[in-house]
Amino acid sequence: MRRPTLLLASGALVLAAAACAPADDTSSTATPAGSAAANACAKESLKLTTPGKLTIGTDKPAYEPWFKDDDPSNGQGFESAVAYAVAEKMGFGKDEVTWTVVPFDSSFAPGPKQFDFDINQISITPERAKAVDFSQGYYTVKQGVVALDGTKFASATTLADLKDAKIGVQAGTTALEAVRSVIQPTKEPSVFNQQVDAINALKNKQIDAIVVDLPTAFYVTAAQVKGSKIVGQFDANSGQPEEFGLLFQKGSPLVSCVDKALGELKSSGELAKIESQWLTAAAGAPELK
Repeated sequence: MRRPTLLLASGALVLAAAACAPADDTSSTATPAGSAAANACAKESLKLTTPGKLTIGTDKPAYEPWFKDDDPSNGQGFESAVAYAVAEKMGFGKDEVTWTVVPFDSSFAPGPKQFDFDINQISITPERAKAVDFSQGYYTVKQGVVALDGTKFASATTLADLKDAKIGVQAGTTALEAVRSVIQPTKEPSVFNQQVDAINALKNKQIDAIVVDLPTAFYVTAAQVKGSKIVGQFDANSGQPEEFGLLFQKGSPLVSCVDKALGELKSSGELAKIESQWLTAAAGAPELK
């Protein structure tokens, strides 16, 4: 299963220099740090794999709801939409973006890369960060509830509707903590050593539902449990959240510029709209409150 900072320039040195200069001195040509950073992120200043083109990597096949119709270039699906939104913020038109196939496991292997960044549900982890660089997170992984379609709890619309469900989870996962702290079911969750055991228990109707991270929930319903559905998704309110990040070759100068673009997408609310469109509405995974 696929898984995986902003740099603030200080103006203190400039201010100190200004304080020491004569009051009538107008000869200073110091460039504000913000302007220097903006110039470094100007499209024509970027060091790219292919000059004038933004090269983005992802795996093949490119699965829904992250992509649509196995075609990253169509701008549809959550990660394709995010990639093009970042590209636009960096000054690239759609015709200036090219895609290249990068197997998931090789994306975070050490060594030179044939892409500017990779987007492929890659979790940011300390171990991976030893070999590659990551952007700030563009998606915080949520928990998904999966049940057999047509059963009592498959129609739940709130977390309270799941209180009496017998829920299966894998031991040692964030899902287990999320069930106990967020759903707080009246029945102690059934804990399994392996995820496949929880899935088999659901198939055999020994439990009412399973809770896994949302990316896994999409895979379970698409490929592992026939007749299952995602009841909904919810935030895990405790522990260190798992985040997906855009991946770069170690030492890439593009990281700060992409972080700037992501920061703008977050502050404007555009990133949240993309998530709502592709991972909630279109994906059939409503928010459970």
